[in-house]
Amino acid sequence: MSVGTAEPQAPVTETTIESVLLDADLFIKYSSPEKAFDLLRTSLERSPRSISLREKMRDICVKQKNLNEAAKQCLALVSLYINREDFDLAYDRLQEAKLLDPRISVAPGLEAIRRARRPDFASNRDHTPQKVRTDVTFAGNLAFVSIFDAVQVIESGKMTGLLLIKSDLHLGNVSFNDGKIVDAECNGTNGHTAFRDIIEIGSGTFEFNVSDNEFPVVINVSSNTNFLLDVLTELDNERAEKQGLRSVGDELI
Repeated sequence: MSVGTAEPQAPVTETTIESVLLDADLFIKYSSPEKAFDLLRTSLERSPRSISLREKMRDICVKQKNLNEAAKQCLALVSLYINREDFDLAYDRLQEAKLLDPRISVAPGLEAIRRARRPDFASNRDHTPQKVRTDVTFAGNLAFVSIFDAVQVIESGKMTGLLLIKSDLHLGNVSFNDGKIVDAECNGTNGHTAFRDIIEIGSGTFEFNVSDNEFPVVINVSSNTNFLLDVLTELDNERAEKQGLRSVGDELI
């Protein structure tokens, strides 16, 4: 071996990972979070696909208010959970990343989850009900509570947070600052276009989580109700126009 060439480090084994997690907990217990962080960072360099190491790093960063690093770990976990086909946890970590750092666009992650789980949707959409989480500010089933109603609750409470929507073929979210709609993301798109897709979702579930941070303003509205009505009017006009074109085409045949 030539002088100065470092040997590649072997991945951390499961036994070693357990030892690292225990040591990290001890460092935290004895008020040495920086040592826990360094230990986990070094271990992740050797085993970047370890979910347990990344979850521990995420947990420590959240507790130590290192929100940027916590958000990065959440995004890394999204990919790992998708590869493991644990889509609910992937979705939860994506949601958490957005809440930790509102600047993050989750549209690519939403699209990745939707594409990965779509075969499962197709085979189970009539048999497997969507799960509604209970650790959120409020949640519901879109078969009984419409997106319009959910938006009104958020607006009346002047809440800042993220409304997440799951249906058989859609994953989306709407961001709110003080009850006002400021952005939307759905199936790889964001802003006004994404909200148009979301407003037409009539089945599935929704959940709302409050956020301590405001979200970047992509959609600027003075009234949620007026914005909703404008979007619905746009969609109705487009459908009427398409129907008119279709009728003209039928007459020409």
